[in-house]
Amino acid sequence: MALLDGASILLTGGTGSFGKAFIAYALEHLNPRRLVVLSRDELKQYEARQLFADDPRLRWFIGDVRDRRRLERAMHDVDYVVHAAALKQVDTAEYNPFEFVQTNVTGSQNVIEAAIDRGVRKVIALSTDKASSPINLYGATKLCADRLFISGNHYAAGHPTRFAVVRYGNVMGSRGSVIPFFRSLAERGEELPVTDLRMTRFWITLPEAVAFVVSSFELMHGGELYVPRIPSMRLVDLARVIAPNSPMKEVGVRPGEKLHEEMIASDDARRTLLLDNRYVVMPHIAGWGYEPPEGGRPVPDGWAYRSDTNDLWLTDDDLRALVEKYG
Repeated sequence: MALLDGASILLTGGTGSFGKAFIAYALEHLNPRRLVVLSRDELKQYEARQLFADDPRLRWFIGDVRDRRRLERAMHDVDYVVHAAALKQVDTAEYNPFEFVQTNVTGSQNVIEAAIDRGVRKVIALSTDKASSPINLYGATKLCADRLFISGNHYAAGHPTRFAVVRYGNVMGSRGSVIPFFRSLAERGEELPVTDLRMTRFWITLPEAVAFVVSSFELMHGGELYVPRIPSMRLVDLARVIAPNSPMKEVGVRPGEKLHEEMIASDDARRTLLLDNRYVVMPHIAGWGYEPPEGGRPVPDGWAYRSDTNDLWLTDDDLRALVEKYG
C-alpha cells in the first residue's frame, strides 16, 4: 500500500488478536519506517516481541490510552494511527461501567487530542457492530467513541489530522472465538450451548479485517464510517460444521446480546453509500471540506445492514473451509 509504505505507524491495543495480525501484515507488506505498539500488558508485549523476533522496525510502549501524556510521547514522529485499544466484554461492562467509559470514551478523546497536537496525518478507529443501535453499555461507549472520532475532524480545525472509523462484526480466529469452545465440548462428548437457534452473525477473517483497515487509509478524507460488505452465517450451521455429531441445547439470549447483528441502522441509510466492497456512512455534519466518495451508490431509504437480512451467506462448505483454515 503506497500510502503507508515507509511510514511511521502507531497501533494502540497492539497485542490483541487484531493487533498481532496487523503487525504481521505491516512488516510483510507495508515496510514501515517504525511501527509503535502501545498496550498495557507487559507479558503480552514480551510474548509478541518473541513472536516477531524483535524486528528492529518495532517499538514497544507500555501505556494506557487513558494517559494522554503517554500517548503524546508514543505519537512522536508518527504519520498514521490505528486505534484498536478498548475494553470489550459485554457482561464486564455492565458490572464496571465507568471503567469502560474511561477507556473507550475518554481514552478515545485522548487519542484524538494527542494525534492533532502531534501532527498525525490520519487516524482510523476500530468500532463494533454493537455500536449500531446499542442495547448494552459496551455498545454505547463504542457509539460515543465513533462519534468522537468523526467529530474529531471538526475538532482538528485548521490542523491537517483526519479521522475515520471502521466497523465490522465477529472475527474468525480472534481471541474468545466460539470455535475452540465448541470443539472442546465436542471432544468431551458434551452438548453445544446455542443461545438461540435463530441467531445469525456477520463473519470476517482476521486477514480480511486487517486488509480492510489498511485500504481505508487510502480512501479516507476524514469523517467516514467504513463497513465491509461481508457474509452472514447461522450459529446452528457453524455448530453443526464444527461438531456434526454433537447435540445442541438452546440456552437463551444473554443479557445485552442481540438475536441478529446490525452494523448500519435504518436511520443511517440516508447517509450511506455502497462503494465496491464496502458501505460508507457519511458524517451528519461536515464542515472541513468533506466530499462524498466518487462512484458510491445510495442504499434504499429505510434499509439496514443486519445479519439476518443480508444478501450474502456462508454455505456449509464455506464454513468448513474457514474453520479448517482459521479455527
